[in-house]
Amino acid sequence: MKIFPSSVPLFCLLVLLSAPVPFPGSPAPVIYAQDYSAFKTDDEENNIEIFKQAGPSVVNITNSRIVRSFYTLNPQEVPLGSGSGFIWDKEGHVITNFHVVRDASRMTVTLPDGSSFDAVPVGVAPDKDVAVLKIDAPQHALNPVSLGDSSLLEVGRKVIAIGNPFGLDNTMTVGVVSALGREIDSVVGRKIRDVIQTDAAINPGNSGGPLLNSMGQLVGVNTAIFSPSGASSGIGFAIPVNSLKNIVNDLIAYGRVQTPILGVSLLPQAYANQIRGLEGLVILDVFEGGPAHEGGMRGVTRSGRGLILGDVIQSVDGEEIASQDDLLTVLEAHEPGDEVTVVTLREGRREEYRVELEAPSSP
Repeated sequence: MKIFPSSVPLFCLLVLLSAPVPFPGSPAPVIYAQDYSAFKTDDEENNIEIFKQAGPSVVNITNSRIVRSFYTLNPQEVPLGSGSGFIWDKEGHVITNFHVVRDASRMTVTLPDGSSFDAVPVGVAPDKDVAVLKIDAPQHALNPVSLGDSSLLEVGRKVIAIGNPFGLDNTMTVGVVSALGREIDSVVGRKIRDVIQTDAAINPGNSGGPLLNSMGQLVGVNTAIFSPSGASSGIGFAIPVNSLKNIVNDLIAYGRVQTPILGVSLLPQAYANQIRGLEGLVILDVFEGGPAHEGGMRGVTRSGRGLILGDVIQSVDGEEIASQDDLLTVLEAHEPGDEVTVVTLREGRREEYRVELEAPSSP
């Protein structure tokens, strides 16, 4: 007769007596503590919650172009492709990449519930690869994305991409911030600075979709991938939301980004490169009544000896200017009405001007 300690409860005795005895050499039986459907890790819980929260904000964008048939000369609609986007506000504004809607004659936005709406362009910023569309959808069907703060990101923080890769319905991929402060080229050749690099899988069709933090807040717009094959290679790029906010506000209000101007035209870089020893930007012409004109700057003049250079911009507010991209980057950090210090070279002499920037003229 076996004796068990008095502290062992009766149900434990029954379990021990009823447990199967494995044959010698057989693996020990696996006893599952709970059902899988009720088990989730903290990270899984977070992923599921974010997808449920942000998924209704993500849309599919298809576009087409009207072309004339070569044989009949009749106009016909030709599909161009598709991409992703997300709802910005209850007014029906949708954010996506410029390259998603470039050259499109017609754009259609499909919400997660399957309803589709024709979209009209509100404004585009090709040098930032951002476009704002608008759809006439009922407010109850619009779920604006929650905005985050991209300045709080750190390398190693979790990020989630949601989009429509290869035309598939809302798809989620998970990764981390791989690097910050990257630079990529826009479709018009301008540098897009302070870009987020992530290893969250971004494939064709993800462009324009949101990059989210672990609170489900928007921290970037998925824009490009680095890949020899065209598919995800673990190096994706997203425009940070802090840059996006000002761009979108300008596009909604004015239809274009309100980068302030100096009121000058510049000698094209290809010609400037032919001038030996020249560094900086050559002012070709100064617009009468503009900030540069009021400040006393001078452009290229013509004499009997040929062309005479005027002011050559060296720096603006202490930032060295070596290209038009450098100048635009500095100006984008200001608002119309701000005063800046412009340092130039004129006939070998250093000149300094204090000028008040003005808003660009209407297109």
